[in-house]
Amino acid sequence: MLDKYLVPRLKPALRGVARQLQRRGVKADHLTVAGFVAGLACVPLLATGHNGLALICLLLNRLADGLDGELARLDEPSDAGGYLDITLDFIFYAVFPLGFALADPAAFALPAAVLIASFVGTGASFLAFATQAQKHSLESPDFAYKSLYYLNGLAEGTETILCFVLMCLLPAWFAPIAWSFAAICLITAINRIYFGYRTLQ
Repeated sequence: MLDKYLVPRLKPALRGVARQLQRRGVKADHLTVAGFVAGLACVPLLATGHNGLALICLLLNRLADGLDGELARLDEPSDAGGYLDITLDFIFYAVFPLGFALADPAAFALPAAVLIASFVGTGASFLAFATQAQKHSLESPDFAYKSLYYLNGLAEGTETILCFVLMCLLPAWFAPIAWSFAAICLITAINRIYFGYRTLQ
């Protein structure tokens, strides 16, 4: 919901940093993988109660995710790079709640599992429509910079990261945050499935 408003405001600053990285020989795919590794580090950090460090790794992951696309566009964007980026993003989103489930299985395992299941719904509806949109040459004018057709909704990247940040800052509130965001993801998935189906009809 917020991506189309926030991302254009961040792009000029990200483009400047990406130019500096390009001059130093950094490749977009390497940045994608480095960001993914930082994101994976959140799981053991959250599981052991190091929420502040997990928050730093989360922000590094998101910074890398913003920079790799800008870096790719300064060189030559590739389908392989776009595939790697989106695949690792979805894996990161799915594993992040596991850190809380491991930290307190009795209190957090169920809401974490429901949240991960809701991510499957938003991710599947997003990716399935993107493959069909490509077949029909459909374009998403608000997200022309994306490697795939970006089907928006209530729960997009910005909302997901805000949710994760809140979880890191307020770990005792993980369960209500997870339940609430899972409900938002469910609404997003239903909306995407309905309008995606109608659009392709």
